[in-house]
Amino acid sequence: MAVAMAPLDQLAQAPDFAQVDSVEAILDRVHAGGRISDDEALRLYYEAPLHALGQAAMAVRFRHVPEPIVTYIVDRNINYTNVCVTYCKFCAFYRPPGHEEGYVLSREELGKKIDEAKALGATTILFQGGHHPDLRLSWYEDTFRFIKAHHPIYMHALSPSEIEHLAHLEDLPIRTVIERLHAAGLDSIPGGGAEILVDAVRDRIAPLKTRTDVWLEVMETAHSLGLKSTATMMYGHFETIADRIEHLRRLRDVQDRSHGFTAFINWSFQPKYTAMKRVDPAWTYEYLRLTAVARIYLDNFPHIQSSWVTQGDKVGQLVLLFGADDMGGTMMEENVVSSAGTTYRMDEERCRSLIRQAGFHPIKRSTPYEHLEAPPG
Repeated sequence: MAVAMAPLDQLAQAPDFAQVDSVEAILDRVHAGGRISDDEALRLYYEAPLHALGQAAMAVRFRHVPEPIVTYIVDRNINYTNVCVTYCKFCAFYRPPGHEEGYVLSREELGKKIDEAKALGATTILFQGGHHPDLRLSWYEDTFRFIKAHHPIYMHALSPSEIEHLAHLEDLPIRTVIERLHAAGLDSIPGGGAEILVDAVRDRIAPLKTRTDVWLEVMETAHSLGLKSTATMMYGHFETIADRIEHLRRLRDVQDRSHGFTAFINWSFQPKYTAMKRVDPAWTYEYLRLTAVARIYLDNFPHIQSSWVTQGDKVGQLVLLFGADDMGGTMMEENVVSSAGTTYRMDEERCRSLIRQAGFHPIKRSTPYEHLEAPPG
């Protein structure tokens, strides 16, 4: 397997921007509240000084969240199964059907995990797993109803790829699957499985997984039914910088129509224990640039989350000065990223301390971004 071009090598090979406004003119328009084009986003990505990029991103951030606050949520990530038939090259968590390490959590195990989380102040569970070939739609409906009846909690559950998998298993329209899951207790949809929303890249890293148009269809359908969702990007493997901007464009286009995305989260690929372990990890510098450009370009997204789970808490704090206004979840359990060789942990006290050190007031929130405590003053 060929090693991907390092992000900094890509930055050294900038395209010809002769027909694009200058960096200064683009940044002036950002500060004035204007929208930028794909080519202008690329120019900022390649050429804008990092501090100027951060300042512009913060200007956009304060238009969406005017107060000097940073939100966070107390949650638990529950991976209900690791059995999966998509065999993504970037994933070290999955096990194929029949593997001795494959599992499906019982209702008793699910209930215990939820009760433990609620005892520590959790208001949400992030409920995701593999594309299990034997778990049918009725299993999810029964499980959701069980959770809501016996361990009631907000359910941010099932990525678009899992929903498409169920639609395929049941030979049902995506809309019908979402309607049935929502009736059973689904509250909102996480943005997992997006990776890079360019099929040429998906063909290299996850050829059996959801296509770009279907991932977006699931999200827009959910939005039309009144469900909110997040959006993600996993970068730093075989994509180009232009692919990253294309990913952002596809998200912005859907958001212009549906207004259903609450937040964008980007994280760097963790290669250590995956089939793509020869790929060079992306640098912190690249994470800050990407987050700042995303905050500027995604001018219709209300929130940008820090990705401390892959970057560590200090970089997760630093990105609050590059356009992020939310620290995401405390994630008292995390299995997928840690399986790939990266393990960071953060409790609520540490989260609040990092936010204060960055010069902001911490505010606990719900998944729909409702404040669960009053802002200071």
